[in-house]
Amino acid sequence: MRIFVINPGSTSTKLAVYEDGEQSLYREYQHDKAEMIRFDHVTDQHGLRMEAIRNTLKDAGLDGADFDAVAARGGLLHPLEGGVYEVSDGMLDDLSQCRYGEHPCNLGAVLADELSREWGVPAYVVDPAVTDELMDVARITGLPGLERRSLFHALNQRNAARTVAAQLGIEYESANFIVCHMGGGVTIGAHRQGRVVDVVNGLDGEGPLTPERTGGLPVVPVLDRIISGRTTPEELRESVLRRGGLFAHLGTSDMREVVRRIEEGDGGARLVFRAQAYQTARFIASMVPALVDEHGVLDLASVVLTGGLARSEALVREITRMTAWIGPVSVVVGDEEMRALASGAERVLTGRESAKTYVRRT
Repeated sequence: MRIFVINPGSTSTKLAVYEDGEQSLYREYQHDKAEMIRFDHVTDQHGLRMEAIRNTLKDAGLDGADFDAVAARGGLLHPLEGGVYEVSDGMLDDLSQCRYGEHPCNLGAVLADELSREWGVPAYVVDPAVTDELMDVARITGLPGLERRSLFHALNQRNAARTVAAQLGIEYESANFIVCHMGGGVTIGAHRQGRVVDVVNGLDGEGPLTPERTGGLPVVPVLDRIISGRTTPEELRESVLRRGGLFAHLGTSDMREVVRRIEEGDGGARLVFRAQAYQTARFIASMVPALVDEHGVLDLASVVLTGGLARSEALVREITRMTAWIGPVSVVVGDEEMRALASGAERVLTGRESAKTYVRRT
């Protein structure tokens, strides 16, 4: 079984071929930022991205007859249940019109559809970032009309949980996990029998400080800063999402550099590092109530640490020390998005999972 995988990012196009679950080809094209700026809209990048795909296939001596399916990163759609979705006309219309937002990930399904029509094979998107399975009680805030949103690293979180479930000899859909994705941003999910019923949404400013993000901030002092003119909303957004956290405190977002400075006796770096680990552990623990059953018993197969920062032994060790009381702690190093996309398509092709249908909202 051979699957072609497409993952378009802001300045990259990642492509891979998986044969019977193993990666046999990987190509990553880095697109020059100056080149990308000339495109007024994401949809205008279609030709550039497709050229990268055609060149990859040509160089590898592959064509449509070699593949059983195409799997792509999901785009910005309306909130959906997690799972594997077959690319459809309604989905393509919403993505092409950027109805729910404009991002290069919208091109994933569009590119996959073009290949699928040429090759006569199905095209799928897997666990898009708009996955929303929050239980109602997790949506409520103290301000009517302002609800919490489900935005998290759905694809990598689910893949990491499935990986640990396989290691434990259990089914992901029959077990509970707390999964913490740690990269430039951090998101945490309470996975209850295959559904992510609560999240720590780092994209909306929730959660711990990260290499690049502030994490949750005290609201009243933030309002005071804006009212007094010490910062503007635009400057604050930039800090919250891109220039906060380790970068704001230490001038670097590289965890390896932070650890090196600690080893050289930098007390400030040590304190901020410990704060990041402490806050991450605290928010992991905040997911516990979502997995407590009606008898008050916590049913948890494992806490799972994943993402690029899971490579940091020092960080993993600190977080594990503070969360091991919850349950076993497992580590899935790195970001396995390409494998996760291929695995989703393979589950459908082998009948282990049914593809879902995207229903367009009027």
